[in-house]
Amino acid sequence: MSKVTVVGAGNVGATCANVLAFNEVADEVVMLDVKEGVSEGKALDMLQTAALLGFDSKIVGCTNDYAQTANSDVVVITSGIPRKPGMTREELIGVNAGIVKSVAGNILKYSPNAIIVVVSNPMDTMTYLAFKSLGLPKNKVIGMGGTLDSSRFKCYLSKALNANPTEVEGLVIGGHGDTTMIPLTRFASYKGRPVADILDAETLAKVVADTMVGGATLTGLLGTSAWYAPGAAAAYLVESIIHDQKKVIPCCVYLEGEYGQKDICIGVPVLIGKNGVEEIVDYKLNAEEKALFEKSAAAVRATNDVLKEINVL
Repeated sequence: MSKVTVVGAGNVGATCANVLAFNEVADEVVMLDVKEGVSEGKALDMLQTAALLGFDSKIVGCTNDYAQTANSDVVVITSGIPRKPGMTREELIGVNAGIVKSVAGNILKYSPNAIIVVVSNPMDTMTYLAFKSLGLPKNKVIGMGGTLDSSRFKCYLSKALNANPTEVEGLVIGGHGDTTMIPLTRFASYKGRPVADILDAETLAKVVADTMVGGATLTGLLGTSAWYAPGAAAAYLVESIIHDQKKVIPCCVYLEGEYGQKDICIGVPVLIGKNGVEEIVDYKLNAEEKALFEKSAAAVRATNDVLKEINVL
């Protein structure tokens, strides 16, 4: 019997839970939220689609009852607040750091063997905080960001190629941010052909630019953060763990010298299976890509430093 808990029943968390249930990734999906009635209501709403959509995963909603999350195989943390007008980066990190630490600590009381998937922003820094504060093995703390960024990259590539998105390969490494992510065009392909051999340089540059502002574009259109793709990306990552699919997925993980970086959580290609991070896959970066990755890592470290400034870590 497999069990997945999603903490935070907002748009992203609820979408993640819905995708997990619909695809029958786990036998039981638990949603937990601090606001009374929200997770219970959304869980019931999802259950009422089971006969229509043909799934039989159990869905449970609860308000701050961590006992209901006991013995979870994977826990997805989406809790936190978005940055509000007038709020400094330090204030955002301070609030979300407190939430993530509290949530993760409570989860481990009931599911000490769980693999933690972090979605909360700033994602790279929250993943680093979770790893450092919980004392878990590095294979058990995973940030979702690169999974989402890579899906957006493949979306824009498929539109430029007029191709099926499932037949396009592409990955994004680096920090999960508009200026820190690195779409690796050199490794992108369509049916085995490098996309650089199909698309002209101008078109490919636009694909990269659109990918990097993919989240901001949606925020501008919606007036709030996106949720369908982020929720589905988290579920995609969870599925590779629960079903031991051994997929290579760009994820934010703790590095100890890989890609020339130490003591940082940042997006790199990772083999994901039942043990969480089973291998950090070494894509041989060229000089330009290495320089971009070093710049991205420096930006992530600067955000991580805020944790020390506010005495959270």
